[in-house]
Amino acid sequence: MGDIMKIGFVSLGCCKNLVDSQNALSFLKASGHVFVDDPKQAEAIVVNTCGFINDAKQESIDTILKMADYKKNNLKYLVVMGCLVQRYKQQLIEELPEVDLFISIDEYKQLPQLFNQLFKSETIYDRSVVIATPPHTAYLRIADGCSNRCTYCAIPLIRKDYKSEDMDTILKQAKELEQLNVKELNLIAQDTTRYGFDKDGKLHLAQLLSELNKMNFTWIRVLYMYPDEIDDNLLQVMSKLDKVVPYFDIPVQHSSNRLLKLMNRRGTREQIIDIVKKIRSMFKNAVLRTTIIVGFPTETDDDFLDLLDFVKEVRWDRLGGFTYSLEEDTAAYNIFPRVDEQIAKERLQKLMEVQNEISYQNNQRFIGQKLLAVVEGVDSIGRNRYIARSYQYAPDDIDGHIVIESDRELNVSDFVEVLITSADSYDLFGKRV
Repeated sequence: MGDIMKIGFVSLGCCKNLVDSQNALSFLKASGHVFVDDPKQAEAIVVNTCGFINDAKQESIDTILKMADYKKNNLKYLVVMGCLVQRYKQQLIEELPEVDLFISIDEYKQLPQLFNQLFKSETIYDRSVVIATPPHTAYLRIADGCSNRCTYCAIPLIRKDYKSEDMDTILKQAKELEQLNVKELNLIAQDTTRYGFDKDGKLHLAQLLSELNKMNFTWIRVLYMYPDEIDDNLLQVMSKLDKVVPYFDIPVQHSSNRLLKLMNRRGTREQIIDIVKKIRSMFKNAVLRTTIIVGFPTETDDDFLDLLDFVKEVRWDRLGGFTYSLEEDTAAYNIFPRVDEQIAKERLQKLMEVQNEISYQNNQRFIGQKLLAVVEGVDSIGRNRYIARSYQYAPDDIDGHIVIESDRELNVSDFVEVLITSADSYDLFGKRV
């Protein structure tokens, strides 16, 4: 048996990255290593990077440099893995000599060997699942990569073409999470609705959900659904499955059909509106989340006004807005004229002001309702107050929370019934029933 290392782990970027981090943590645990929260105590630090847009790339670089500082303490090894490495490995090797090992996504199959070689250790135990989330919730990746080729997106450059996991593998992983007493299962992929299409040309998400619904989960949530693949069969199946929550994360990116075509997005403004109407007619208290890009090359004032009208018409419950990020090697890099950065920022601010009011009004409908919520922690403001989530809130900290007052002590992972008494744009407030 080799050296036992104290390892600190930093996972940046999306929940899909977090699944890769969990796999790495599982290998490291199986080699007998232990994990520490305080980087000052760490003998090795692993940073899983994001390389999706410029802000994420900058955060990754800043984090690597910050972690490198701990080499003044106990730190012997700094390992960097993930999307940034996949995209810029040679540059990073040249510019960051402080890093002892770079691992690209292409090398993930060799993760155990690479770690064991560097740390002079060996995998000595059966590999067990490690989750990097609170114990009641977990992400389950059903596919990797993307074949949609949106013109602004670097994901296919990083993650390659869409590849569905075998259903048997997914169900086995779900069983392991069920045995860990996970109660909220979140299915993720770059495009969950496309699941299975790469294998036989058919969409299999409905079938997968039907199998997962037989397991002992409280909530099953689907994240990242492509609007043109949400068909009647999928909606009908979801409406009949008691554990699958009516939470629809549908990134649409824009409303202008001209821009959607330039972005190489399938579907139209009209189709998006139709699918939203259908969802709301079929599901009581459906939650609809989306993402929007402003400032995409050639976006005019009229395009932006159309977008505001669209947002007011659809009335999304959750909306994440972003200014366009210019990414080398993507098709949109060569689309002109580009929108001035300041104009893009002003448009984003206006969009979020409009959405803020819509979110506020939408949240008022929950006042007086009783919701099942899972406790996630103690509120820092005062005693007897807790932070929780109902199914209306995804676990990625983007959606907001429910703040609960309770006269008895609550524990993390408790499911409690909450009477909602007030609401703002992002959070609900209530009392434990």
